[in-house]
Amino acid sequence: MDFDFSDDQEQLRDAVRKWVDKAYSFDRRRSIEQAGGFDRGVWNELAELGLCGLYVNEEDGGMGMGPVEGMVVMEELGRGIVLEPLSQALICGALLSGYADETTKARFLPKLCSGEALVVLASQEQGKRYRLDASSCVSTVADGGFHLSGAKSLVPAGDQADAFLLSAMLDGELALFLVERLSAGVQTRGYGTQDGGRAAELRMHQSPATLITRHGITALEHGVDIGIAALCAQAVGAMDKSLAMTAEYMNTRKQFGATLSSFQALRHRAADMKMKVELGRSMSYYASLKLNAPAPERRAAMARAKYQIGQSMRYVGQQAVQLHGGIGVTNEYMVSHYFKALTQMEMSYGDSMHQLGEVSARMQDTAGVFA
Repeated sequence: MDFDFSDDQEQLRDAVRKWVDKAYSFDRRRSIEQAGGFDRGVWNELAELGLCGLYVNEEDGGMGMGPVEGMVVMEELGRGIVLEPLSQALICGALLSGYADETTKARFLPKLCSGEALVVLASQEQGKRYRLDASSCVSTVADGGFHLSGAKSLVPAGDQADAFLLSAMLDGELALFLVERLSAGVQTRGYGTQDGGRAAELRMHQSPATLITRHGITALEHGVDIGIAALCAQAVGAMDKSLAMTAEYMNTRKQFGATLSSFQALRHRAADMKMKVELGRSMSYYASLKLNAPAPERRAAMARAKYQIGQSMRYVGQQAVQLHGGIGVTNEYMVSHYFKALTQMEMSYGDSMHQLGEVSARMQDTAGVFA
């Protein structure tokens, strides 16, 4: 079996890596963070690379690529801990392509691919934690259309987005809708997040909405699983870069007249970091390769991958800070920003304890033993 990436995938990786290295410096990232955590100019640059339409069919203006290409892209963006939420374009591009009617596709997909429209998934509500099967948002039918009332929390770049994909109750069942930010009754309150990015609280009162699908839980779980796979790849990139910075520091910083890398105990900790990164990488591959599997198999795979990578993220981030000493927690030094980014990733789409519960709930009676 060939596990090598294809030439096209390697070229895609090189293009994104060159953009991160040349166009998304640490200084530029800090300036974006200080300006609010989202930069429309950066978003347009990502769109010009074709990344916003990665999961959209070519006939709809996208690149028509799949999960492996998405993993390659998100890993490189993770190396630069890019603040702009490209994973949202992957999620919403896939959901609109797979569940929306032709009219909605024609209206939003070309704009999503070109970067003209930022569409994000609003999946979290206060008091619901990581549950996807319940929503306090309700939909009503009036004047021949749907109207939504309710609230969503921690919406990525919510006050900058042009539209939202979100769940609401319809005839007693969960359905997926699209709501435009400038529609009547929509209010957003933006704020910075721990990793330097941006999120918002979203409130709607009888806001006009477009029905995407009545099979809301199916679509929402699919979208979240795409997000988990993208986040896993992003985490691998961030961990890889954290390890590289730590190794460089240990090879140059001297203590008691010798470099830190000459102390055996510290070398063992760096080796453990490397093992955690590689274990996380294998689980990222696993998650991406399972994205097109049947829903029960896909959901179980995402829980396993997110749990294991959550453990890796916590260990690598903490060890990177510890091995850097006091400088590792300063805002002026890069490794502290990687630590914050990894910490927030561990909490996103279900923290490690939540995912461990998901793994347990999906175990079969014969799990771990012969039938």
